[in-house]
Amino acid sequence: METVSEKRPRVMLCAVDIGEYDAERSLDELAELADTAGADTVIRVVQKRPSYEPATCIGSGRLTEMAELCEREEIDQIIFDCELTATQIRNIEDVCGVHTIDRTMLILDIFAQRATTHEGRLQVEIAQYKYRLPRLAGMGLKLSRLGGGIGTRGPGETKLETDKRHIRARIASLSEELKEIEKRRGLHRERRKKDGVLVCAIVGYTNVGKSTLLNTLTEAGVLAENKLFATLETTSRAIELPDGRSVMLVDTVGLISRLPHHLVEAFKSTLEEAANADVILHIVDASNPECETQAKVTLELLKELGCEGIPVVTAFNKCDLVPYLDEFSSGEGVVRISAKRGEGIPELLEAVAKALPQSAKKMKLLIPFSEGGLIADIRREGKVFSEEYTADGTLVDALVDVKLYNRVEQYKFSDR
Repeated sequence: METVSEKRPRVMLCAVDIGEYDAERSLDELAELADTAGADTVIRVVQKRPSYEPATCIGSGRLTEMAELCEREEIDQIIFDCELTATQIRNIEDVCGVHTIDRTMLILDIFAQRATTHEGRLQVEIAQYKYRLPRLAGMGLKLSRLGGGIGTRGPGETKLETDKRHIRARIASLSEELKEIEKRRGLHRERRKKDGVLVCAIVGYTNVGKSTLLNTLTEAGVLAENKLFATLETTSRAIELPDGRSVMLVDTVGLISRLPHHLVEAFKSTLEEAANADVILHIVDASNPECETQAKVTLELLKELGCEGIPVVTAFNKCDLVPYLDEFSSGEGVVRISAKRGEGIPELLEAVAKALPQSAKKMKLLIPFSEGGLIADIRREGKVFSEEYTADGTLVDALVDVKLYNRVEQYKFSDR
């Protein structure tokens, strides 16, 4: 039996450089996105202009050159590194004769491919509909015909209006479903807070190694690929810190520069895990030349989500690939790790424990037999690791809640 592998589409990447950002570096990222979506980049086209051409985004002369290149190189698709209007897409396709999409459509396609949970699929579908809605008007005459059938006589309702109405109704229906899921997620968060569960949100640019780190720390079995947006759903796992406290690690969706607004809105419920965390673990890919820029993008989005005031531990990952790092990768709350090799993990856990609010403390206590009830209180509010009966009382190694500090202070035990 012969297996036939599906042919990957040949794509042309196109950018109009109007000085807003580094076009070449952005195209490098677009090539990675195209590879993740399952396409091969054959040609890259960049044109410097003072502004975007309203009708075609790129200049007419360059567009004619692109049409010739498409024919010669057998290009299946053109991907623009900016948002296009429906009219621009139609005009480009008319000249080049090739299916054309923009950066946002590409990202939405990747999200649609990789969303596996019900919540993930809902979020992607809402984002796709919100992106499509304002572009319906430019999709040609085929959407402006009158709907037929009983009840449509008289002034009538155009196909365009019908499509808009259906899409708005679908967005409203999906949003209601998503609200229910968000409500449940909120109840889980409240429950965790009530139970005193500490939460550490793992955030960072896409493909920096967040899932690999979660797997290294917890054996969570989360998909970890060297591709953009390998993780779209939230995964939570508990680990024990060196000071004896337990913390819930929450893996979140990867971020990207110029992340489409619709996606930020759709995935807000997932990203809000960071806003409700006790500490944020910010992973940075130290091997990426753009790591400083990527770190800034992540921190700006965290600020947008209202994460100011939450302690941040920065972990420079993939340090095994970079023997020498700049001074910006060192300092308070900064550690260097290799999630794949397990290097620097003890230092990382120490940094997380130090950044967390001091709700409990690991202590060794010698408690008189007459104060036996105190051990029961410690067990109920914290954790007892071991207890040993001695002639002078019960020797306890425990994690003591902050509420009990004053009562246990006098029973602190020293081996010296």
